[in-house]
Amino acid sequence: MFLTLQANDKRPLYQQITDGIKALIAGGNLSEGVALPSVRQVAGDLGVNLNTVAAAYRQLQDEGFVTVRHGAGAVIASRTSRPVDGAELYQPLRTALTQLVLSGLSGREIEETVRQELALLQQKGDAR
Repeated sequence: MFLTLQANDKRPLYQQITDGIKALIAGGNLSEGVALPSVRQVAGDLGVNLNTVAAAYRQLQDEGFVTVRHGAGAVIASRTSRPVDGAELYQPLRTALTQLVLSGLSGREIEETVRQELALLQQKGDAR
């Protein structure tokens, strides 16, 4: 599993880990049934506290992206097993779009940016 943390990122470290694992799932690099490395291993690899990684894994479990079995570790959950709440699902997108509009980008520029980011995400999945 390949994750990097950015010191200049405003997100907390646990959120960077959570978002990184979600991106790996979305890109197809982590598929259903794949075991995540142990909390201890990820903490050591990234140079962060065990509690930081544990918080990320808990969040992923709360959101239905992983299932955690004590003694067996965290495993990527089925995509179809996650409940979908439209309002909750699209809120981060609305927030991001609002920020792009407020930064002065036109609708066309935003659409192109979204296309590029989606292509990049899909390309990462194809590179596995």
